[in-house]
Amino acid sequence: MDRLVWLSLSISLLATLSACLPFEDGNNNNVKITRRSLELTQTINIQRQEYMQRQCELLGEQHQTLEDLSELQRDHMIVDKEHKLLYCYVPKVACTNWKRVLMMLTRKWHNGTDPLQIPGSLAHSLGMFTKFYDLTEAEQQQVLGEDYTRFILVRHPFERLLSAYRNKLEGASPSARYFQSRVGRQIVKELRPGASNESLEHGDDVSFGEFVQYLITPELSRANQSDYNEHWEVIAKLCNPCFMKYNVVGKYDTLLDDSALALYLAGANNLTFPTGHKPSSTRANLRTYFDPLPIGAIRRLYEIYEEDFRLFDYGLDHVLGFEFG
Repeated sequence: MDRLVWLSLSISLLATLSACLPFEDGNNNNVKITRRSLELTQTINIQRQEYMQRQCELLGEQHQTLEDLSELQRDHMIVDKEHKLLYCYVPKVACTNWKRVLMMLTRKWHNGTDPLQIPGSLAHSLGMFTKFYDLTEAEQQQVLGEDYTRFILVRHPFERLLSAYRNKLEGASPSARYFQSRVGRQIVKELRPGASNESLEHGDDVSFGEFVQYLITPELSRANQSDYNEHWEVIAKLCNPCFMKYNVVGKYDTLLDDSALALYLAGANNLTFPTGHKPSSTRANLRTYFDPLPIGAIRRLYEIYEEDFRLFDYGLDHVLGFEFG
């Protein structure tokens, strides 16, 4: 699909908002979503799509085929054939709540209308959703057509990374204990000379600097595999935006507006992303965690996530106070 055709399809979505789809104010959260707000969100969305497409061309990644999709990518793409919606989930970018919403949309939850009542473990359970790899080749081609809403939610790479660290290595939840016992213990063993027996046993006191050193040491962080753990894998490696050409590119900063647009375009007019979603404090803490790091480590970290910075128009100014040249 060349750029002009791709852009015309994006603009046609904006026309759809103005002319075609029925509009209702009511939804599961009693949130008033106006047509005007959706049109404004779609205008921003089109700008994001055009920017992303330009970056794909600069990166030389616009000429791909279905065969170029990795097993990891196909696994991260959830498909709702009834509503013609594809959602590529990215850990640490509201994916638990979006999976909850999709359970309601696909009628896999019958105990109320509040998505937040769905246990997170259930939303993440194996076999809950149809994935891209479950489709026939003809169905996969249909997903790539103009009738489908293809949705991705992204986040500033360093903010997402810090969120993963705080949730998986700094916390005390069962999930954190799991990661501490595996990743945390490995980090302590390999990167902390003279570590105490308690730290070696539990791995629950890994510093952010140690975590960053782990990520920029591929023989540790990618030992016996080509990919990072999905919680800190590069978004482009999870979702392949240059091939999938997502027509709703949401950002964590505008989560509610972008989620409303995706659901509206999918025809889910009576369902919204839960307003009970708690805002993250991660952004406010970025400087606290990143300021002590050596500039060389930050540069190497940037190089790992550079594709996400470029594709989704993120910078480093509010992290470092300046950009890398």
